[in-house]
Amino acid sequence: MANDTGVFGSGGGRAACIASMVDTGSVESHRYYMARRTLIEMLHDRGYLVDNMEAELCRSLADFRAAYGDKPEPESLRLIACRATDPSRKITELLINITKHFLAPRHEILSPEEKDKLLNKHSVEGKQLPKMLENDAIARYYGLEKGHVVKVTYSGGVTGTIVTYRCVV
Repeated sequence: MANDTGVFGSGGGRAACIASMVDTGSVESHRYYMARRTLIEMLHDRGYLVDNMEAELCRSLADFRAAYGDKPEPESLRLIACRATDPSRKITELLINITKHFLAPRHEILSPEEKDKLLNKHSVEGKQLPKMLENDAIARYYGLEKGHVVKVTYSGGVTGTIVTYRCVV
């Protein structure tokens, strides 16, 4: 049996390794870190521009705590974001990044050109597509409005890949 100075190395080495995996900061700072990260991802997915977005998304929890402390003041966490296409548009709901859930299918918002091509290809009108309510969680997450068309891709072991389209109503 190996002891702290035996074959498996020094006890201090193991202890330091294990200690490096333990989060000794506050739960509050960890929650603020995760919420800020999700907020930045959601803003990006909704077409908003955020100052230093790449740097913010690469920031580690330790760096976050170094910048904002172990008990961050909410006022210090403010972000400035504007809509790339319409700076006057406001953010109405940001909860969690539901698109990263392992059961959520992949959603792609079609451009107006892609929408027209799809409708022409199948000789249908938007109102003939399966519906997605404007208050659907995915529609709210992306900030979709009536008339937008979404390509939904389901991936499953038994069924393979299934693609469907939905029109926001």
